[in-house]
Amino acid sequence: MSKKVVLDEEECIGCETCVELCPEVFAFDEEAEKARVIKETGGPENEIQEAIDSCPVECIHWEE
Repeated sequence: MSKKVVLDEEECIGCETCVELCPEVFAFDEEAEKARVIKETGGPENEIQEAIDSCPVECIHWEE
């Protein structure tokens, strides 16, 4: 079973760091002014991990 990336949109502050680092997996929802996951599995794990590590509110994580 592969890992799935999860973003807690309630905690997201809309800084767009994850979108800049990994646009294949994250997108910015203009209406909600928050990021969201557009590709839960199969994305570039190193870029996703960089987004996780760079998130200022730590609202992104891996789920098995």
